[in-house]
Amino acid sequence: MYKVRIQPRWELESAAGHRLPSHLVDLLIAVRGTGSLAAAARKVGLSYRYAWGQLQDAREVFGQPLLRMTRGRGARLTPIGERLVWADNRIAARLSPMLDSLATELEAELERTVSAHATPLRIHASHGFGVETLRRCMAEAELPLDLKYRSPDDALLALRSNAADIAGLHLPIGELEGTLFAHYRDRLDLDADRVIHLAMRRQGLVLAPGNPRGIETLQDLERPDIRMIHRQPGSGTRLLLEAMLQRHGIAFDRIRACDVEELTHAAVSAYVASGLADVGFALEPPARKYGLDFFPLITEHYFFLCHNDVLESGRLADLLALLRSDGFRRDLGLLPGYDPSYCGKVQTLPEAFESARG
Repeated sequence: MYKVRIQPRWELESAAGHRLPSHLVDLLIAVRGTGSLAAAARKVGLSYRYAWGQLQDAREVFGQPLLRMTRGRGARLTPIGERLVWADNRIAARLSPMLDSLATELEAELERTVSAHATPLRIHASHGFGVETLRRCMAEAELPLDLKYRSPDDALLALRSNAADIAGLHLPIGELEGTLFAHYRDRLDLDADRVIHLAMRRQGLVLAPGNPRGIETLQDLERPDIRMIHRQPGSGTRLLLEAMLQRHGIAFDRIRACDVEELTHAAVSAYVASGLADVGFALEPPARKYGLDFFPLITEHYFFLCHNDVLESGRLADLLALLRSDGFRRDLGLLPGYDPSYCGKVQTLPEAFESARG
């Protein structure tokens, strides 16, 4: 097994050609976490003198300090220092899933080149933290994987064209199940498809700490003073939000949207955390990671879909063993808002979903 790691990096340069020091953002993140420049310097492996010099160089770039030092009270970031940290968070949240997906593709190509017998499991799945956990655990178990993060529509297209072995989807539990099931119905084989459950997970409103705007219901999203950051059109979460709004008689275009649309749950939360939006609709883990409030609205099944022939071929035996293991289920259950009760259970579509029985 080969492990490829791709990390996002960014640079900032002033009009005069002055660049931010290379370790500066890591240093600021450490200061934010420790409240001390000395502790932050140790954490990132810099001497105190060198760290202080980096801060002075950065001050020349912006014409203002990035850090305020108070005797007896440690250090805290200034507004521009905070903005740099949140810029780094947004970059990582937006790009990391795509880079992780590319990394698994490169790993699979290397495996196929080195070993003629290597057959990585091809998963096309909408991004989620359960899938991220699966990717990590498969890497630790040295199980070859070719993972591509795709929208549910694209994942199903790949499954039907034999470009993927399994596709990741999610359907809400309750009255909206039928609405979302109908969206995918023409690409499902009720007789031959098999559902492999991953987790139940919660989606809801991601809000600034303390919910200063007093957002408590979907109807509050129509208020003119509320800015909402949306997921991209075609994503499963965007489809779910649109269905929820329609059920409550709320027109999507009446919501004051931000100028951009994000590609991941983490990017939505990072956007809210940076103060650029008042609310987003996303999963719970990134909201908790960034210290945001989370108001759950709906629980859904996240699952994998495969053809019964693939299941009976034995190619999924290692995957099923991993999903059913105590260790994986424990890791999955540690994710905020995730319930692994059905993890690894295999069903037909009619057995799993009432909407498939009609």
